[in-house]
Amino acid sequence: MRERVLVVDDDSQMLKAVTNALSARGYEVLKAGNGETALSLAAEEDLDLVLLDLGLPGIEGQEVIGRLRAWSDLPVIIISVRDSQEEKVAALDAGADDFITKPFGMKELLARMRAVRRRVTEGEPEPVLRFEGLEIHLLKKLVKLKDQPVHLTPTEYRLLEAMATNPGKLLTHTWLLQKVWGPGYGTESNYLRLFVRQLRRKLADTPSTPRWITTEPGLGYRWLPEPLGRD
Repeated sequence: MRERVLVVDDDSQMLKAVTNALSARGYEVLKAGNGETALSLAAEEDLDLVLLDLGLPGIEGQEVIGRLRAWSDLPVIIISVRDSQEEKVAALDAGADDFITKPFGMKELLARMRAVRRRVTEGEPEPVLRFEGLEIHLLKKLVKLKDQPVHLTPTEYRLLEAMATNPGKLLTHTWLLQKVWGPGYGTESNYLRLFVRQLRRKLADTPSTPRWITTEPGLGYRWLPEPLGRD
């Protein structure tokens, strides 16, 4: 079956151009010119991905993401002329999967779409994640380092799971806080620094020569290795 993509943009020329380009490449495209219509279509239609502009009339794109994430994990790629770091971080924290700045080439957009779809279809948590020297048993919530058990607190384990199930991705401070501590958090970066430090110590990781976790100054953290295997 053809993948179904919802394109949300109040610029009629951009909407037409993206729709025509995707349709020519075999996608089934639905269109929305505002946030209200986008949310309605997302609720009613069986979609595979959303391309969402931020500067929409009525409900802005950031709010669309927030409302959508309240009930759906549907992949969202932001397509916007807004290119500041703050805008990008805010969109990713709100739940967007990627951000591409206008104007963009169709080859880049299609590549981003394929990458996001791969993460969705391949990124479902498996019972065991295996890295070199490290095992994470997701169902049992057990961790082994060099075949020795690693004793983690529930919060440390949730932080490890959030990172290890998203290898290579930039995980912002706010995303991690809300993922691990809950939606009421977002600015308590001191919590995050403390628990990252504890997790690094228990995994024998050092910030100067990181094996597992690297710091992205001012933005967040990144889990470095890809899993060797999943059972």
